Amino acid sequence: MPEPESQPPAPGTALLSRAYLVLLVIAGVVGLAVSLAAWGFLELVYQIQQEVFHHLPSDLGYHHGPPLWWSLPVLAIAGLIVAFAIVRLPGRGGHLPAEGLAPGGVTDPITVPGIVLAGLASIGLGTVVGPEAPLIAAGAGLAVASISLARRPVPDQARAVIAAAGAFAALSLVFASPIVATIILIEATGLGGERLPLVLLPGLLAAGIGSLVSIGMGSFTGLSTSAYALGQLPLAHFARPTIGQFGWTLALAPVVALVAHVIKQGGLGAYRIVSSRLFLTLPLAGLAVAGLAIAFSEASGKSVEEVLFSGQNQLPGLVSQAPSWSLGALALLILFKGIAYSISLGSFRGGPTFPALFLGAAAGLMASHLAGMPASAGVDVCMGAAVVSILRLPLSAIVIVALLSTSAGPGVEPLVIVGVVVAYLATLALARSRAAVFGSERPVTPTEEPKAKTTTAIPSPPPSPRAVG
Repeated sequence: MPEPESQPPAPGTALLSRAYLVLLVIAGVVGLAVSLAAWGFLELVYQIQQEVFHHLPSDLGYHHGPPLWWSLPVLAIAGLIVAFAIVRLPGRGGHLPAEGLAPGGVTDPITVPGIVLAGLASIGLGTVVGPEAPLIAAGAGLAVASISLARRPVPDQARAVIAAAGAFAALSLVFASPIVATIILIEATGLGGERLPLVLLPGLLAAGIGSLVSIGMGSFTGLSTSAYALGQLPLAHFARPTIGQFGWTLALAPVVALVAHVIKQGGLGAYRIVSSRLFLTLPLAGLAVAGLAIAFSEASGKSVEEVLFSGQNQLPGLVSQAPSWSLGALALLILFKGIAYSISLGSFRGGPTFPALFLGAAAGLMASHLAGMPASAGVDVCMGAAVVSILRLPLSAIVIVALLSTSAGPGVEPLVIVGVVVAYLATLALARSRAAVFGSERPVTPTEEPKAKTTTAIPSPPPSPRAVG
């Protein structure tokens, strides 16, 4: 008579096991190490931007700021560096931002140098992508590398949990919130059910340490993370929504979703164009992004930096200086930065979240000119709609906007929720319509690009960590 197959222990039993407690300790240590590395990455990005776009022009005699053409050679060089990382280093430079934040397998540590190099060049030299995707991928890869230093074999389930903890820690640093990082990764990976706590507890522990590092590094080093960590926006207090504001929300959300859909499809189209001869096409893509920034500056009288970069640093200034922006200037900003964002999504390496927030805020300032729609409501609704349309993570979009708009109070939250839900449904409908006509959204990887081991940033959840220790 055959023996019955052994069943894995129940999740509640696993949480109280000695092996799981060891796993939590490891996750804490890994969280500290990854958080320090993520802080170093963000600080290096910031210093590169300061040196290239401020200090170097001043040293060359341009004491009143870089000349208008300055970004052209800088972004062309960014294209060459990213092309080198994609073609010559393992991992193809990391995740393609036009695909959003897609869950996948554990990041191979050998791909981390290429991901970091492509991210530093893309984000530091001015393309329209953010730091979250490289941070997630590098955090997971560094976590796996750290436990690989142990001389004893580590079960696959434990590797996946520790990789997830590394991703949690890295992402919490840039959002300055372990809760936001946790929600994004849970929603992106589809974690759920009774196995959720097995991955959630190590991830929360590592994310909490990441936020602690974000808070404390300024005290230890004199370098403040406020220059690049996401913070609150200066929005006026919003008491309560009205029926008219719900009506505007229902009208605005599908429009934002349509614009985001066009931007994302443009990014996928850009990928198909640039992916065949990267050493030629990526510098050209960089020149195109720089040219759009220059054209915007000439047309609006505003700085080229409003179009360049992810918008993470420029977002508070955009909102606080809203009276200085005319409707025409805001429309030009959305047009030129939207095209630059689309090109960057399909050409360079980084995250898609922060440019979506910035463009959503610009759209919200335009919406504030509508009758009965205050700036606080317009900005929050359009930011939420833009983020969910790009990431397709509705809960994450709501939480990110809530983090940014605490000064507006809870009165705006019903509008944000309605706007996110409507934009999400509109995005799904647009994707379904396009798939029915053209087929899948996902780009086809060309044969000219070398294939690598799994480099996707967000690790899949394991069935159980019971074999650890």
